[in-house]
Amino acid sequence: MTSGKIRNEGSVTSSGGKLAETAGGTQSIFNPIVNAPADRPFVIAQLGQSLDGRIATASGDSRGINGAAALDHLHRLRSKVDAVVVGIGTIIADDPQLTVRRVDGPQPVRVIIDPRGRLQASARCLATGESDCIVVTSSEQLVPKGAEGLVIKAAAPRIEPADIVEALFKRGLKKILVEGGGTTISHFINAGMVDRIHILAAPLILGSGIPGLSLLPIGSVDEALRPETAVHVLDGGDVLFDCDLRHQRRG
Repeated sequence: MTSGKIRNEGSVTSSGGKLAETAGGTQSIFNPIVNAPADRPFVIAQLGQSLDGRIATASGDSRGINGAAALDHLHRLRSKVDAVVVGIGTIIADDPQLTVRRVDGPQPVRVIIDPRGRLQASARCLATGESDCIVVTSSEQLVPKGAEGLVIKAAAPRIEPADIVEALFKRGLKKILVEGGGTTISHFINAGMVDRIHILAAPLILGSGIPGLSLLPIGSVDEALRPETAVHVLDGGDVLFDCDLRHQRRG
């Protein structure tokens, strides 16, 4: 595995190093999470996709896009945060447990954004009791059995990312992983709520299907986000782009 760093202009400035944790401590890729200031939220997003930026086929099939090393990395990310956040679409499509299983580490609180009450009581995130499950919704009546409700009143059908992050922070959930799906991650980036994103690009081309990020439109390339980015090649061929979005705003 190799790694490097890319400046905004795209030049490689360093190489070498390992991504996995060692006996000597946490590697630098996890340091922004581990060392995040305690007086404000820290939000990291993670997105697994194909070379052409697809996170699933047109039918919604996403299993097998990323390899074993990428899945290990996702589980390690989960173990470093206080809460894992997903949209209800991810629960419906993939029925994930949202737990730490592939590596050793503590279990994060699981948070599902479900404004319209579509979460079923049979969802695996409710059936596994490794950690609490919070449903962010607009009404207490929409919270299924087995979950804790976090009611946030919203004028629009969508609950604003800033309100979600603030409410979680008040509950002591300061380090937050937004895991999916692409629409939810895009909403958080558009709202300026993501400090960092890990994009894992797999060496395959789908050619069609569901795109990863869909951000607000821009008029020229000059308005694009150009985060400082470290690049790591994982075992199996997936490439991890570790992007610092703290000082990035579009337009």
